[in-house]
Amino acid sequence: MPVNALFSFLIKKRLQQIDLFRDNPGMAQLEVFHSLIQSARYTEWGRKHGYETIQDPDAFRARVPLQDYEDVKHYVARLRKGEQNLLWPTDIRWFAKSSGTTSDRSKFIPVSREALESCHYKGGKDLIALHYQQYPESKLYQGMSLVVGGSSNIEHLRSDAYSGDLSAIIIRNLPIWVEVRRTPVIETALLDNWEVKIEKMARETMREDVRCIAGVPSWTLVLLKRILEITGKRNILEVWPNLELFMHGGVSFRPYRAQFEALIPSPTMNYLESYNASEGFFAVQDRRNAEDMLLMLDYGIFYEFIPLDELGKPTPRTLLLHEVEKDQQYALVISTNGGLWRYMPGDTVRFTSVKPYRVQVSGRTKSFINAFGEELIVDNADRGMEAACRETGALVSEYTAAPIYMDEHALGGHEWVVEFERQPNDMARFVQVLDNTMRQLNSDYDAKRRGDMALRAPLVHVVEKGTFHNWLKGRGKLGGQNKVPRLCNDRTFVESLLQTENA
Repeated sequence: MPVNALFSFLIKKRLQQIDLFRDNPGMAQLEVFHSLIQSARYTEWGRKHGYETIQDPDAFRARVPLQDYEDVKHYVARLRKGEQNLLWPTDIRWFAKSSGTTSDRSKFIPVSREALESCHYKGGKDLIALHYQQYPESKLYQGMSLVVGGSSNIEHLRSDAYSGDLSAIIIRNLPIWVEVRRTPVIETALLDNWEVKIEKMARETMREDVRCIAGVPSWTLVLLKRILEITGKRNILEVWPNLELFMHGGVSFRPYRAQFEALIPSPTMNYLESYNASEGFFAVQDRRNAEDMLLMLDYGIFYEFIPLDELGKPTPRTLLLHEVEKDQQYALVISTNGGLWRYMPGDTVRFTSVKPYRVQVSGRTKSFINAFGEELIVDNADRGMEAACRETGALVSEYTAAPIYMDEHALGGHEWVVEFERQPNDMARFVQVLDNTMRQLNSDYDAKRRGDMALRAPLVHVVEKGTFHNWLKGRGKLGGQNKVPRLCNDRTFVESLLQTENA
């Protein structure tokens, strides 16, 4: 069977499976639940919590406490030393490194073979399948795929294991049929020094027939701009005329979309978002130009959701999928085929639809500003930035915001540190639109802003180009899945950034 015919057959088969769980979400999640419980019943964790006698999600929720990284890191430490059958029955040799906690610089999320194959790889393949569904004449597989991934290192505690960005773990384990169509070479793809890596990636890939890019928007932009500098071309289509798909995730695409559309001036360029993290692959954009993603229910992940008003309680109530409501926000709770049980990755989502279940990532449980009762979340900020840029012709490279605390002389407020790719044509108007948009989206913010009663207008502090890059570099956070925190409830990041600018 020719490659294209086989590819078409497999895609149609997978699309039918997606339709099946769209139509039967409860059944799909119950199948995942029972599979997870059965698989882990003889692990140390499963024995401790009596998995052999757990029959349904209600018993599971009653018996197993909610977890965060602090609760499981002692298991992770033992896994990294080589112990097995602790959280999951198959051997754990890979650890996805992600941003740390208050007590650790980094988290190391265990990644099983099942998590790689039935979750992360499946998510990537589903994005390709959905692209072909939207563009039946696509010739993606006739060219190369550029993966802007992270780095990985052999574990210092074991010679047969390694840790690194999830993207690097994926690259290290790609099946041969994907690897032959991937660029750059693996030695370049896994480099740890991002300044060297970007340069090598640019020079290696600019001569390839790249048709698909996968990566975090912010770091992909750095690469694309460097390629244009080297080649002297006006836009990326002059370098890669057959480019047709950008698969992105990790951060909201809103602040970056205008820059991508300027660099890739094609009306048929497809942008597909994924919601994935070190802990799992959760959702994919299944409709072109949509602003939400289909929650994937057959990736070996069982979902629960905490209403936001339950956060902070000693034993917060969780909802199962059939109990969530449209337009409500929830903190995500997952049990996975990587051995995470009732684990809170720290994300909040808003359901845009419950038939089928579609979500938007609205923020992080620890990434918000609520210094004055305004409850500002990342989604509000991203939308405000997008509207302000559209109104004033600006392009934002990066931004973050933090509270300005009240004192006896002045009201409180928010300070925004912004790096522009292109400055607004009217800065006062930019601030006004940012403020007004957030007021329209968030009634608590609007109430505090009304009459400058508790909050003054936003203070936007513009920094020179390169400030955020230098700040990330100084913190050892260049590249990979590292990203700028958009909102913080204290001034730690803002003060550090302003010191970087003034250094």
